[in-house]
Amino acid sequence: MKKIITAFLLTFLSINCFATYILIPMDETQQNHLKAYGVAFFTLQNEKEVSWLLNYKGGSFLIKYDENIEKNCKLKGVTYSNIADVQAMEIINFISNDEVNMEVVLLHKAPKIAVYSPKNKLPWDDAVTLVLTYAEIPYDVVYDEDVINGVLPLYDWLHLHHEDFTGQYGKFYGNYRNQKWYKEDVALNEERAKRLGFNKVSKMKLFVAKKIKEFVSGGGFMFAMCSAPDSFDIALAAENTDICDAVFDYDPIDPLCQQKLDYSKCFAFKDFVVETNPYKYSLSNIDTKDGRGSVNEKNDLFVLFDFSAKWDWIPTMLTQNHTKIIKGFMGQSTAFNKKLLKTNVVILGENKSIDEVRYIHGEFQKGTWTFLGGHDPEDYQHFVGDPPTDLSLFPSSAGYRLILNNILFPAAKKEKHKT
Repeated sequence: MKKIITAFLLTFLSINCFATYILIPMDETQQNHLKAYGVAFFTLQNEKEVSWLLNYKGGSFLIKYDENIEKNCKLKGVTYSNIADVQAMEIINFISNDEVNMEVVLLHKAPKIAVYSPKNKLPWDDAVTLVLTYAEIPYDVVYDEDVINGVLPLYDWLHLHHEDFTGQYGKFYGNYRNQKWYKEDVALNEERAKRLGFNKVSKMKLFVAKKIKEFVSGGGFMFAMCSAPDSFDIALAAENTDICDAVFDYDPIDPLCQQKLDYSKCFAFKDFVVETNPYKYSLSNIDTKDGRGSVNEKNDLFVLFDFSAKWDWIPTMLTQNHTKIIKGFMGQSTAFNKKLLKTNVVILGENKSIDEVRYIHGEFQKGTWTFLGGHDPEDYQHFVGDPPTDLSLFPSSAGYRLILNNILFPAAKKEKHKT
């Protein structure tokens, strides 16, 4: 019996002596990709570094061994393995080889996250808040008053919730103008605009969009989905004109509004045509959902681009996944017209067969922005009033991984790996 106990103790001690790193694989072997990002964020919150192994087993994480981090992996159901220092160095040396398209990026500090979202209840949910909650990543909710009062510099990363920055309430007027939730939303926005000193909701939303633009220019990271990407750029372009019908702001549209659009103020788009019909569920021709032909849920896919991990490490980070083919999903803005992109926009994912772009990125002065088309990666056609997606049913969602790549992006700094 003594020999058995001694052998057990020696085995236990040898395992723990050599288990100097935790490797979290992010390929098909990972049983919960989404919560793995939560473990990485938890590590950063505890002031420990995470090595993001770009293109290595789906963008794996390597962390110095810590009992609390291992416990967190177990609690979250995240697949991991304890490896010795020599094994970790073999991985790092392999990645450093110029002949492999991989790189190590160190994540240093947990970014402070804000979600721009209305605080009144609306009959739809938001993919970013769903996945942040599921991955157990903390965030604050901010809205018009907060942005106008100057809170954004307190944050590193900002997500724009399903939003219409043009002041046209998502162009829901045609189908939902008699619904109680729509009337309440209009009333709340009009009251807020008046209280904050604006004579129109569109003017308030424009001011907010310009404050967000300032946040990005100062070094902030902005991420937007669904109606937010195109409505943000449209609002900026329409600063000196009126594109809102009287049903939205009680006065007529400027008949010369199209000619007065200033595309130089936009982040991503140029030469677009605004949709001024208040009954049409569309803001402009930026969104391609009206011209997608035979695309349906079964064949709606987009492909992530391959970038040079050692040279283009930022877009490589944003496209980390266990698959390059992503299921498409619809939204108020589903995909972007490739012909309307500015030349400096980086395309991260597209469907070449119908010439539409789904996932784009760019820089503005000291900061960056990233736009992803569609509403919910695991609900192909999310309707008003539909229940929120249960992410426990989709722990390895490739579409939701794109959102979480953006969450970790602000923590990244490319430098030599330290042992």
